[in-house]
Amino acid sequence: MIKVASYLLLTIILLVFFMPLFYTISPYELNPNKILQSPSLQHLFGTDRLGRDILARVLEGGQTSLIIGFLAASISSLIGLFIGINAGYFKGNIDKSITIIIDLFLTFPTFFLLLALVSYIQASSVILIIVISITGWMGMARLIRSESFAISTKPYIKILTLANVSKRKIIFKYFAPLLAPIFLISFTFAVGGSILAESGLSFLGLGINPPNMSWGSLLSDGKAVIDIAWWVSFFPGLMIFIITFCLIQISDFLQEYLNTKEVQKV
Repeated sequence: MIKVASYLLLTIILLVFFMPLFYTISPYELNPNKILQSPSLQHLFGTDRLGRDILARVLEGGQTSLIIGFLAASISSLIGLFIGINAGYFKGNIDKSITIIIDLFLTFPTFFLLLALVSYIQASSVILIIVISITGWMGMARLIRSESFAISTKPYIKILTLANVSKRKIIFKYFAPLLAPIFLISFTFAVGGSILAESGLSFLGLGINPPNMSWGSLLSDGKAVIDIAWWVSFFPGLMIFIITFCLIQISDFLQEYLNTKEVQKV
């Protein structure tokens, strides 16, 4: 399953970013003579209610969704990594303060916090990346904090601290390699979560606005004609499902693999 998920994820990413170089139909071109045409050889994914090619729009929207998903997950994961290491390594008042901040953020359901933020801001790709990053770092921070606590209790870390080795060197040379696998697992899962968050906001009309598009906004476009033209919503929804499913499968595999390695060490 992991090979299928990896190949499928890679294939979709390559198609989204490189297929538009060869598939020359414009995602913005209106054609009143081709309104709501079902999938065919001429239009593989059919057309929408303005006669626009769905495949071209799925490819264009996929670029937006994937870029937002990966960038937002990268930023939020790095924020969580930085905060988690500081809490786990320095402990004391720093850890207590960070824990209070994390708990405050976790008090509000993440998606409702996203809705509250974007309701007062004119949404764009950059704004969505920032907002999703701000609301998505807590899980990574808690996980890294927990692991950093465990690492800081190791004898050689205590010896390095007593030997006055710089904190920066200890964190980058000794903490980072041990935290890298956990970071990778959490990051993979975060990418899927970020794509779903962007898609949810765009579906509700609070994300990407026309003429720009994402998988979420394309999914929203089709809800008005779902009873007569299933393909308008089906294909962008299918892309969201496949991408998130593949990322979850990869994350689960990495976690299982690393747990097996830990058991073998013991």
